[in-house]
Amino acid sequence: MTDPVIGVLALQGDVREHLIALAAADAVARPVRRPEELAEVDGLVIPGGESTTISKLAVLFGVMEPLRARVRAGMPVYGTCAGMIMLADKILDPRSGQETIGGIDMIVRRNAFGRQNESFEAEVDVRGVPGHPVEGVFIRAPWVESVGAEVEVLAEHDGHIVAVRQGTALATSFHPELTGDHRVHSLFVDMVRANRTAESL
Repeated sequence: MTDPVIGVLALQGDVREHLIALAAADAVARPVRRPEELAEVDGLVIPGGESTTISKLAVLFGVMEPLRARVRAGMPVYGTCAGMIMLADKILDPRSGQETIGGIDMIVRRNAFGRQNESFEAEVDVRGVPGHPVEGVFIRAPWVESVGAEVEVLAEHDGHIVAVRQGTALATSFHPELTGDHRVHSLFVDMVRANRTAESL
């Protein structure tokens, strides 16, 4: 089977780093800005950045509703930092007019770990990622306040949930694309492959 085609929502944020990490994890990686580009991918990464800006641009570019529809239909999706906020069914402290894609039954708190100058790195044990702990880069990072029964908690830091999975949706508070360690992206690529195999049966 050919390598899966995985898009990175390229409206704002650290798009290039995700494209590099996905390619290193044996995916065909491409930027996605418009509905017709979204229709051509097997899975999608929603990068870190500013969640309110990403939300508004997604509406402006006409991809918000197609994105919601594809996530509801089971397209694998992975959100980092702001991307985690975008995948939350509920935000604890949303900005005015801020929308989410949804897909993970969780409540997320924006900027929970502090402002930009309080960014930090920490080792995080992530369930499903073999080997040594992942180096988590936390930049104005959210955390998950609570999850529904269908959500699997993959990692915690300082007593707070920082990585989750629900079906074909994955989210982390931190930025693995900034470290050169591509194991979390490999986990997502494996999720996309498994979903593609299931759909072909």
